[in-house]
Amino acid sequence: MTSLNSFQHQILIAMPSLEDSWFEKTVIYLAEDNQHGSMGLVINLPHKLSVAQLLEHFKLEIQTDSPELENSVLMGGPVDVEHGFILHKGDANWQKSMELPDGLSMTVSEDLLKAIAKGTGPEKFITCLGFSGWEKGQLQQEIQDNSWLTIPYNESLLFDVPIESRWEVAIRTLGISPENLSLDAGHD
Repeated sequence: MTSLNSFQHQILIAMPSLEDSWFEKTVIYLAEDNQHGSMGLVINLPHKLSVAQLLEHFKLEIQTDSPELENSVLMGGPVDVEHGFILHKGDANWQKSMELPDGLSMTVSEDLLKAIAKGTGPEKFITCLGFSGWEKGQLQQEIQDNSWLTIPYNESLLFDVPIESRWEVAIRTLGISPENLSLDAGHD
């Protein structure tokens, strides 16, 4: 269960203070934020693999010509990069799925990859390798230190905006021009 102060199901936007770090200009969907810590997936750092290449790596026969298979797999974060996570629309009726708000689910099981290869998977999905994690209170401190901005969940940003434009589009949803961002903290 999440508290009123939870950032779960929100989007984090990296601020200029994260320049020259792994998180420079990243946009993260926050899947969990609770008393144990926080977990999210970077949604704008493409991996060299496409979804089709990932399926081939798992020796799954591709039985569809869906254009989604040409999408890049994303680097979800620097933690556990050998494990995959799929954010998708629709039911969490796969072997290892977590239901999230707004009809979104996160799945970590191969049965969903098999369905995608057959063309029977969800219409909208993004595939990530690794995740981003924070210990209890760490993310809240980083937000207080002006490392991240937060915006409400935005389905279009997650699935429709081109990967290379997601950081700028996310910033602009706040009415801010990226070139006007400051390194100075704006919190009390």
